[in-house]
Amino acid sequence: MSKLVFIRHGQSEWNLKNLFTGWVDVNLSEQGEQEAKEAGRKLKEAGIEFDQAYTSVLTRAIKTLHFALEESGQLWIPEEKSWRLNERHYGALQGKNKKAAAEKYGDEQVHIWRRSYDVLPPLLDANDEGSAANDRRYANLDPRIVPGGENLKVTLERVIPFWEDKIAPDLLAGKNVIVAAHGNSLRALTKYIEQISDEDIMNVEMATGQPVVYDLDDKLNIVNKEKL
Repeated sequence: MSKLVFIRHGQSEWNLKNLFTGWVDVNLSEQGEQEAKEAGRKLKEAGIEFDQAYTSVLTRAIKTLHFALEESGQLWIPEEKSWRLNERHYGALQGKNKKAAAEKYGDEQVHIWRRSYDVLPPLLDANDEGSAANDRRYANLDPRIVPGGENLKVTLERVIPFWEDKIAPDLLAGKNVIVAAHGNSLRALTKYIEQISDEDIMNVEMATGQPVVYDLDDKLNIVNKEKL
């Protein structure tokens, strides 16, 4: 039996300001740092030891992983970063205040953009300021797969190859794995491994800094799920 732990990054500076963040690389707030450290203390208290860590290429997730591993005495374990674990790309909404967006577009429309499974937000063009196409951490990617905006369905489609190629093989080999990522990339993985419907996933939330622990059998069936 292997363990899989998901941790959504601690509160970010833009979470605090109520801004759409997506692929914009913002830092943790002071509260977010404390949340990440507390996650590490909980993991240590639970006696969970890891063999492999995965995170996105965004600072808030990377730092959350490092704080949690340091607090649990496991900063030394192997770690891999991937853009496939990035937060959902919020397109042209990125950097905008959520309340102001609701006033401009209407509460219902913004709610649909935020929570629906397959409705895309307004997209960014590759030439727009803030486009990920201009960020060197994505320079080695085929420009056709660098998003200008994503919904949860598209996020799931780019997360699953990473699950199949990296995470699942580790778990099948009996390794304990920690994934520090983002609300929507982790919701996508949660939908996949728990077989949650398109409708029900809209009601699933990932709290910042809270470890979600799965016990999995040798077929990757969920034996137990616990939130620390």
